[in-house]
Amino acid sequence: MPDAAALPPWHQIVLDTFKQNDIRLIPYVPDNVLRPLIEGVHADPFFHAFTCAREEEALGIAAGAWMGGLRSMVLMQTSGFATLANVIASLAVPAQIPVLMMVSERGTLGEFNQGQALVARTMRPVMDALAMEHHTITRLDETGFIVDRTIRQAVATQAPATLILSPLLTGGKAQP
Repeated sequence: MPDAAALPPWHQIVLDTFKQNDIRLIPYVPDNVLRPLIEGVHADPFFHAFTCAREEEALGIAAGAWMGGLRSMVLMQTSGFATLANVIASLAVPAQIPVLMMVSERGTLGEFNQGQALVARTMRPVMDALAMEHHTITRLDETGFIVDRTIRQAVATQAPATLILSPLLTGGKAQP
């Protein structure tokens, strides 16, 4: 196992892995936990990143981008995923569009927001009900591998997939 102190921060590993997999379009709904990643995509001309009003909008943009030959990754937090079951079930799954999502996990490990905690309990069961691939990243030394292999599998199988960023990796969101 590599020494975690010798590794770049999680968001840099994710950015590098996006580039290796030609993920260029980054529609997102703002989130404080994802801030370093969002700032990184905005700072790098390789990416085209922009804010969306809702997660459904971001997922629709990502689906359209795939149909146009462009790979993308939708960024959101746990509560935003709660709005997506219908669009995943009615668009991404039946049309075999490998919509890729990265979710900052809220609602666990001492979460102070009750709404986040309730949504966190339903996120994985919803993904399972949709037979959707999802992986939770908890360790820095596994980040690049999990992100890379999830992207590759989604593209190869033409199925949506979600990467969940655990507070163990990101530090989560502390109570104000």
